[in-house]
Amino acid sequence: MTQTVDELRNEIRQAVGRYERVESTAFTKEALAALCTAVSYDIDTNNLPSKPQMRAGILWKIGELDDDNPERIPRAFQKAELEAIAAALKNE
Repeated sequence: MTQTVDELRNEIRQAVGRYERVESTAFTKEALAALCTAVSYDIDTNNLPSKPQMRAGILWKIGELDDDNPERIPRAFQKAELEAIAAALKNE
C-alpha cells in the first residue's frame, strides 16, 4: 500500500530529527532547514531563506531539479517530490 502525503511528511520529519505531527501540515521553516542540512544544501541557519528557496535547494540536491531557483517550486512539495526526498534520505 502506498503512503499518504501526511505519512511521507512524517517519515521525512523523523528522518531529520523533527517531530511527527498528528495534523496535516506542510513543513515549517525549521523542518525545511533540518532537511536542507540532511541533504547538504548549505543555508544560513541564523537567517533562514524563504520556504521556496529551501524547497528548491532540497530538490536540487537530490537530483530532482537542475538548479535551486525558488521560482520553480513556489508551492508545497507534491507527493512524487516527497517520495523522492524520502528515498534519498533512506539512501544516505
